[in-house]
Amino acid sequence: MNRKRIFGLIFLLTALALGQDAKKQPGLWSLSEVVRPDLPEKGSAAIDALAGRRHREKGLQKAGPASKAMLLRRVHLDLTGLPPTPAEVDAFLSDTSPDAYAKVVDRLLNDPQHGVRYARHWLDVLGYADVDGNMLAEQGIHHWRDWVIQALNRDTRYDQFVRAQIAGDLSANPEDVFATGFLSRAAHSAADKNEDIAFTAVETVSTAFLGMTTGCAKCHNHMYDPITQRDYYAMKALFDPLVPEKRLLASAEQILRHPEVLAKWKADQDAIQARMDVITKPYEKQIFEERMTFLPPEVAAIFRKDPAARTAAEKKIVTDYETVVTPDARKFRDVMTAEETARYEGIRKGLTELRRDPPVLPSFWTVRADSGRAAQKSHIYLGGDRSRKSDEVQPGFPFAPKDIAFQGDRRLAFLEWLTRPANPLFARVAVNRMWQWHFGEGLVPTPSDFGHTGQLPANPELLDWLASEFVARGYSMKAMHRLIVMSELYQQSSIVTPQVAEANRAIDPENRLLWKFPVRRLEAEAIRDSILQAAGTLDPAIGGRSFRAEDIFERRVMSAPRTGNFDTRSNRRGIYMGRGTDSSMIMMPAYLRLFDAEDGHVTCARRERSISAPQVLFLLNGDLAQTAAKNLAKRLETEAGASPPAKVEYGYKLALGRAPSARERDHALSYLNNGDAAQLEGFSWMLLNLSEFVFLP
Repeated sequence: MNRKRIFGLIFLLTALALGQDAKKQPGLWSLSEVVRPDLPEKGSAAIDALAGRRHREKGLQKAGPASKAMLLRRVHLDLTGLPPTPAEVDAFLSDTSPDAYAKVVDRLLNDPQHGVRYARHWLDVLGYADVDGNMLAEQGIHHWRDWVIQALNRDTRYDQFVRAQIAGDLSANPEDVFATGFLSRAAHSAADKNEDIAFTAVETVSTAFLGMTTGCAKCHNHMYDPITQRDYYAMKALFDPLVPEKRLLASAEQILRHPEVLAKWKADQDAIQARMDVITKPYEKQIFEERMTFLPPEVAAIFRKDPAARTAAEKKIVTDYETVVTPDARKFRDVMTAEETARYEGIRKGLTELRRDPPVLPSFWTVRADSGRAAQKSHIYLGGDRSRKSDEVQPGFPFAPKDIAFQGDRRLAFLEWLTRPANPLFARVAVNRMWQWHFGEGLVPTPSDFGHTGQLPANPELLDWLASEFVARGYSMKAMHRLIVMSELYQQSSIVTPQVAEANRAIDPENRLLWKFPVRRLEAEAIRDSILQAAGTLDPAIGGRSFRAEDIFERRVMSAPRTGNFDTRSNRRGIYMGRGTDSSMIMMPAYLRLFDAEDGHVTCARRERSISAPQVLFLLNGDLAQTAAKNLAKRLETEAGASPPAKVEYGYKLALGRAPSARERDHALSYLNNGDAAQLEGFSWMLLNLSEFVFLP
């Protein structure tokens, strides 16, 4: 027996053994009924009461309140992903009314940039990519992202937010069709012959909305959780009838004019090619003769033969050697003069861009239930192999109650159970994600795994109170954000005395019970957006196509045009920075990779937050910070006033949301010393490279 078969047998036996053990394990805590703690406190005070109870039980000393400036920067970056402006800093610091902070919170929750910030969080969880293998929905996939942003800004109920993405094609609201990008992005062909929609839906719906890992049940019973292979394929049967459907978004006039536009695009290419031919024509014979010397004599003889007289075998030989003989840009550059090469390359660049930007009618790929596929039987696939059908399965899902009736579209019956207030997973998973986005870690640190291999909640009572409150508040996500950021727990300082830190770390070294606010590095997008905002060059426009970063890796052979799918405005917010990968390119800018962003190929429940030397070097020497420092210096020159102290104070407020300390002011003034623009630029560069700039305080 070869090594591969031995390892396969070991894996199978281990899986069977673990599967037997899983059946013996006690029930999952996450499937137990949500029990709301009985508290006299209401609203945010209830959060503090439940957190304070754990602090007292463990003997933890809580940090004091954060300074106003620190709190303002924290809540701005948290709720919008952008720092406060100097005017907003001054207004908040001068507002002594008891509701000063509450007014800021309400303003930020109503700011359209709030939807941009939290859409990025949700799109990590749901798996958004602009480019992904042979993604059929690529051209219009940004409409799904735009729908998520607008849904969050409208404070769409969370149950409706989920329903639209799973069955938006059935919604009475026409805009909800764009939510189905959540499903259609998985399809690789119009026929979806590999059932990519159904397979992807099972695993993404399970992790995103149920906090359950079902993926391994595709091949065998779940090793740890009470999810069988039959459960997996029963859930897949919910989505088996779905096929992609293209919806044209073009107007009648655009459709009528499209042949004319297409003809002009082709004519423009011919005109540019003709200009190139004028330069290259004199060299074609020279290149041909040179290439003939590279070929075997018998092959060269075939190329010199009249094409009409070639046999079928000879035509195949010509095809095989064609790339060697055919003149291309590299071959022309080898023989042309420097002046001709420069002219040729300038023209060729225009032709390349034109060919990559074909005029296409705007469209969006949604899904629909196909009656023919709905009539087909669903089966278990042995080992996940579609060619090895096993038992027939009926539509269903793990933990399905007995009263579910699958009539009409199967997804609706599933959604009726999924979004029930009595479903213990639905609200728990959602509020845990929101908690994680505010504090860096969820009450359950494994936000997409509420099973046996996931971690237990640090404060079960608080998790259940949040879940029940979410239901009571009509699944309003903005209401939950407000509750959390209005709590004293959120408003506490990230700084404690060394004595308190030492005592608390002995009890709770990871700060899971939040005895101080956890400082953490900002995400890639928030760092970049903050840099551009400080420089005064950020374009805050919402909606539309992604833009292509300059440093993406593009393979030599383009399998499909791409430029037409992307915006040219590269100073927009980071959520619009194109990402993904396929056979023609790796559209994952080095910057995003460096700061732990994901490419959207798989879902991301929680990003890593590494701190590395390359990150420091990027901010020290990269074009982003260098260019931003020049622009920030110009802002200080024109907006701050003539005096150096005013420039220093304004710079600190722009970059850090606070005034400088006396020591910082003295150091900055000593460096500037009424100096020239270069010194002001150096001061600006320093502000953008402070650790404080890239951390949420």
